[in-house]
Amino acid sequence: MLRFLYKRALKPLLFRFDAEAVHRLFVDVGELLGATRLGRWFVARLYGYRGPDISRVVDGLRFRTPVLLAAGFDYNGHLVRVLPSLGFGGQEVGSVTARPCLGNSPPRMTRLVRSRALVVYKGLKNDGVDAIVNRLLVKGKDPDYVLGISIARTNDAGSANLQAGIEDYATSLATLVEAGVGDFYTINISCPNVHGGESFAEPERVSALLTRLDAIDHPHPVYVKLPINPPWPEIHALLEVIAKHRVHGVVIGNLNKDYERVAPEERPAAYRGGISGPSCRALSTALIRETRATYGDRFTIIGCGGIESREDALERLDAGADLLQLITGMIFEGPHLMADICEALAERDTVD
Repeated sequence: MLRFLYKRALKPLLFRFDAEAVHRLFVDVGELLGATRLGRWFVARLYGYRGPDISRVVDGLRFRTPVLLAAGFDYNGHLVRVLPSLGFGGQEVGSVTARPCLGNSPPRMTRLVRSRALVVYKGLKNDGVDAIVNRLLVKGKDPDYVLGISIARTNDAGSANLQAGIEDYATSLATLVEAGVGDFYTINISCPNVHGGESFAEPERVSALLTRLDAIDHPHPVYVKLPINPPWPEIHALLEVIAKHRVHGVVIGNLNKDYERVAPEERPAAYRGGISGPSCRALSTALIRETRATYGDRFTIIGCGGIESREDALERLDAGADLLQLITGMIFEGPHLMADICEALAERDTVD
């Protein structure tokens, strides 16, 4: 019934309004519900996973479910209290940057309804690492919930050159470590919507960045978020560099930049942001499979992009992913999706 009401009544209504305005509404409502025990109980009764134990221990962290909210939705850290009630085992806040960032000019999110996708052009809009750290310290979190922080460089001219960009990342990481905020950190080298371009998704540049970040001492797992459009030889070259540093794994991957992968009538006339949703699915799955086959257990792999069903989730795990991340599938399918995936995993664990 909840699935029917969302897809037949609530979603058509919400999709009449601006995507970013609806996102702000959901964040406000989610923060309100997460502020009280009664609100969290109510959400969990509607949408929480209540089946057998499907927890996973990955890089020393226990995820009560392997389904995580990807970076980009709760980018300012408002929802850490309510998301565990939706069946998530963890999330990535951010991407956060060293300084507050207004992001790109609107529209920052555009729905492609036929393609079941979003054009995302936020440009790393966020409140900055100091404000987000303070917010997370005040809110706290469920101790049985894994909080990751995605880190990127500030989207302005001051961080556009190589050394300034590296120090921007380092400032954010050092601030998080000193405050004791974050169970793991993801280094976002592949955001396609920033001033100066996607400059760290190149072997020499990512080597310089990771060398600097290696010097910041902390006990937490570190992941690198990869692009998904380059061919395997280019991704392989990046991974060869990443494997030499204090990096536990990779997130595969970021937004799709190929507009040919969406319905022709929905293609933007000019490039204005990366595309989420099903257009990412085949690219992500293929890179996960190649990475696992090539590197074995060297990298933890977090599968992200185009997960909108139980089948999509299982496909990504079968390809070699250890954990899953999603956003767009939740928007198009509804907040029951996470519990659906968890139930599918429980059924498969029972059969196995």
